[in-house]
Amino acid sequence: QVQLVESGGSVVQAGGSLRLSCAISGNMFTVAHMKWYRQSPGNEREMVSRLGSDRVLVYAAPVKGRVSISSGDARKTAYLQMNNLNTDNTGVYYCNFEEFRGRNFWGQGTQVTVSS
Repeated sequence: QVQLVESGGSVVQAGGSLRLSCAISGNMFTVAHMKWYRQSPGNEREMVSRLGSDRVLVYAAPVKGRVSISSGDARKTAYLQMNNLNTDNTGVYYCNFEEFRGRNFWGQGTQVTVSS
């Protein structure tokens, strides 16, 4: 059974930094895309960043320049480095891995709270 396990969420002051991690538990086929999403109360889940197997990076406009996505060895782990955080970055962050074969997996979410 495949699970994605996230960690790294915390309460941080505005201007601070956090690094989120997402690790695969179980066996996955080759990962095509690694993505991070954020969901704030009352809002839909929105993509923050994507890392494709072709190493193409995509960042949502509000976080561009302050966020960096990366992967670990064998693309079994994804990271999201977030700098100069502001209160708009508050929310539950989810990782999402999509296989070339089409299966899609979500983590349980990790809470990030930025205080002013």
